[in-house]
Amino acid sequence: MIEVNNNNFLYARDVYKRYKTPERMLPVLNGVNLTIGKGGMVAILGASGAGKSTLLHILGMLDTPTSGSVIYRGINVNELRPKEQAKIRNMCFGFVFQFYHLLPDFNTLENVLIPRLIGQGLFQWSSVKKEYGEKAFGLLKRVGLGDRVMHKPDQLSGGERQRVAITRALINDPEVLFCDEPTGNLDTVTGQGILELLCELNELQNQTTVIVTHDERIAKRAKRVVRIIDGKIVE
Repeated sequence: MIEVNNNNFLYARDVYKRYKTPERMLPVLNGVNLTIGKGGMVAILGASGAGKSTLLHILGMLDTPTSGSVIYRGINVNELRPKEQAKIRNMCFGFVFQFYHLLPDFNTLENVLIPRLIGQGLFQWSSVKKEYGEKAFGLLKRVGLGDRVMHKPDQLSGGERQRVAITRALINDPEVLFCDEPTGNLDTVTGQGILELLCELNELQNQTTVIVTHDERIAKRAKRVVRIIDGKIVE
């Protein structure tokens, strides 16, 4: 096990990202260097199109940089095989997005259990289904959804669906929780409740939290704010 400190837990090193369009290569990230310490709560703040979501996707291995590296626990994740990357994404990282991405035919409890099922595999699932079902139910109770476990997404409010998405992201006890505009699709009161929940999880579980947002209210609650302008980090 690699000893973890702020310099080798999670960081981007000289990351560039460009997308090819019919007319030209479109630069999105321009030499980003960013260190994220274990247990930190970092808000990546920027205007629409500044590159903040692209940076989060690269840090979480949902996308690859055109050049540069992402280091997690001292390992250059861009050099790992796709199967190894998928295992880290599933077991070490959790993701919360603006639009929930819940499966409409699955109930609340089933949606929460999906990452664990994927990580465990169908053949071993039966041996741990009861254990993780109880864990998922406990997490749902913790976020105030203990009486909504059998409801499907279309029977839930926007705030309830986002809490399901957060619970799903937590089922594997991830070291890093990546949130991409987690309150962007919610009204002010509901969004504040989601923010309080994320802050509580960060404090009580020492969970590293990276939140992409354009919301200054979230920035005020973060332990650290990183601003990104035209694909470059401005602390």
